[in-house]
Amino acid sequence: MRFEKVGVVINLARLLAASAEGMTLDEIALALDVSRRTAERLKAIVEDVFPQLESRPDGHRLRFRITGGINGFFHSPTSDELAELHAASLALQTAGCAERADLLVSLATKIKGALRGTEQRRLAPDIEALTTAIGYIPQVGPQPRVDRDTFECIRTALKGGNMLSFLYGENKTWRRKVSPWGILYGHAYYLVGPVAGKRKPVLWRFDKIIDIQIAGRASLPPAGWSVEAFVSQAFGVFQEKPERIIMRFNAGVAQDAGRFLFHPAQKLKKQADGSLVVEFESGGAVEIAHHVFTWGTSVEIIEPASLKKRLCDMLTDALKHHQKY
Repeated sequence: MRFEKVGVVINLARLLAASAEGMTLDEIALALDVSRRTAERLKAIVEDVFPQLESRPDGHRLRFRITGGINGFFHSPTSDELAELHAASLALQTAGCAERADLLVSLATKIKGALRGTEQRRLAPDIEALTTAIGYIPQVGPQPRVDRDTFECIRTALKGGNMLSFLYGENKTWRRKVSPWGILYGHAYYLVGPVAGKRKPVLWRFDKIIDIQIAGRASLPPAGWSVEAFVSQAFGVFQEKPERIIMRFNAGVAQDAGRFLFHPAQKLKKQADGSLVVEFESGGAVEIAHHVFTWGTSVEIIEPASLKKRLCDMLTDALKHHQKY
């Protein structure tokens, strides 16, 4: 659409929003100094862009009017946005994250409830078409186990700047007092925060937290600290001293490896023979070794030697174990 036509469409929308009775096609043509055919085309464009446009009969004619003004349109959701909200909740539900999925379902319900009846009716067919066409392949592997009360208590503490007190793991006699600094989502959920009296944050698995309670004011993280920076120090969730990791993927899997996110700060270098070198700094050698194994003989660990040895030891132990049977 040419820029001048955009201006005409916006002008027409303003006229239709300002008219209490609405405008007929003939009145639109007269106001914009265009033909009736052009007025029909402009009205159709406005109808596509502004879902508030309503029509009402006036004898043998129709009058068109945008109800509620046009400012609200710029904050109104589209069918694509609402469908993606549904898709996100479905993805979380499929991954076993029912608590987070419920929050998105609740948000979608509130958004739809705030829409005018005409907008709901206009969006409904597109939303249904999109949502019924979306599905997710269930992920094989561990699913996050989250107690709803634990989840809600941690979120409440994060919002209020409160410390948490809870029993953890097998030790049911020693209560930890932890300042919550963040939450990590993955195959398991983790609370990030230091024990009272300490400054270094550690990870606490949600499913190991027992009898959680709010316990006074929390200590705040130092200036500049962020969950993203904390996570970038590790491969997965294991926090260790970062090492320089260099791996080479052969030409047969280089394209797949190039689409894979091994680490947020990774560097990819395509080689002349078609192979791909991936480099990043990270701790979590155990998780890295386990992940490298999934690539089979398509990958070579270049650095560090300790990681290569760890992988070899892991494979040797597994081979000895399974050769017994």
